[in-house]
Amino acid sequence: MFNRTAELYDAFYREKDYRAEACYVADVIRARAPRAATLLDIACGTGEHARFLAVDHAFSVDGTDIEPGLLEIATTKLPVATFHVADMVDFELGRRYDAVVCLFSSIGYVRTEQALRRALEAMARHLVPGGVLVVEPWFEPGTMTHGLVTLLSSELPDGTKACRMSHTTVEGRLSRLRFEYLIGDADGLKRETEVHELGLFSRDEMTAALDEAGLRDIAYDEPGPSGRGLYLAMRPG
Repeated sequence: MFNRTAELYDAFYREKDYRAEACYVADVIRARAPRAATLLDIACGTGEHARFLAVDHAFSVDGTDIEPGLLEIATTKLPVATFHVADMVDFELGRRYDAVVCLFSSIGYVRTEQALRRALEAMARHLVPGGVLVVEPWFEPGTMTHGLVTLLSSELPDGTKACRMSHTTVEGRLSRLRFEYLIGDADGLKRETEVHELGLFSRDEMTAALDEAGLRDIAYDEPGPSGRGLYLAMRPG
């Protein structure tokens, strides 16, 4: 997804309050599991949530992402963590955690309801008995604006300037975001293009998938850390 623009990711999301969001997530985890100490961050990207969950809230954090370039950046921020290149739909790390989180709506990248069930089953397998799963959803069906255009611009510390324009289309239960980048430095200008596809899942579908994964005490927290809601569930035991 961000295989050619990893170095720009943090610059475009500079205004996102990762620290406050990590605090929110830590609070909901420890409200359910007060002794939670280990945490796995699924689709962790450049590791901003992971960094604050470790530094501010004393979790021992590991992470996964499908993009190696993003994990290289995450490793520089949190060298004590272990980051794995892995697809959230089907992964096995060989250990379990007190909490597993999937934030910033990354769950949408599974695209289909079948893949959603597989991803949540994989996350549930990595929980200890009594462990907590936290999933921040993407948008529900019927809530996205077809044809939405957005524009972000930023400057990197080395003076590189970049802007990203996106165009959103909605086709049934799939949202498609086309990103067009214009990047400028002393050597000139270059363009990059990415297409991101994210599935649109209803609350009933999310809840049913969590239940099928063998999780219990399922709840929906609104608005969640960033206004998109938050699903909470626990592994029995």
